[in-house]
Amino acid sequence: MQIRKLHANEVPPYELLLLADPSRKLVEEYLQRGQCFIGSLNDQIIGVYVLLPTRPDTVELVNVAVDENHQGRGVGKRLVKHAVQIAAEWGYKTIEVGTGNSGIGQLALYQKCGFRITGIDRDFFIRHYNEEIFENGMQVIDMIRLSQDL
Repeated sequence: MQIRKLHANEVPPYELLLLADPSRKLVEEYLQRGQCFIGSLNDQIIGVYVLLPTRPDTVELVNVAVDENHQGRGVGKRLVKHAVQIAAEWGYKTIEVGTGNSGIGQLALYQKCGFRITGIDRDFFIRHYNEEIFENGMQVIDMIRLSQDL
């Protein structure tokens, strides 16, 4: 898999971005403020993430998504590790990520990639989304926040 920054004239892979965040409005805000990276295999986009500067020396990893046909093959891990590497190269001191309370696989992935749980943003998904979101048979309510020093 090759990972590269999305070119300014390219259409973002919304189908993948909306897998990670169902709010097109929020996704478009992330894209305006951050840098989108795509992972491709045989000229097909199979993964995506966005790095979003949030505070001095801190960047947030958002919208990590892998095409459903390529999940479970290490693509997500490569994307996350690439994001960590890019953030360090760009001079950030901390990289953060958030995921829903029901994202068991995502929580494991981020911790395997060196992130540590730093907090819980209670009722995040109730405050920021009009429709209920369900994952792994439960409602996504709280945002689990993780970070890694670079």
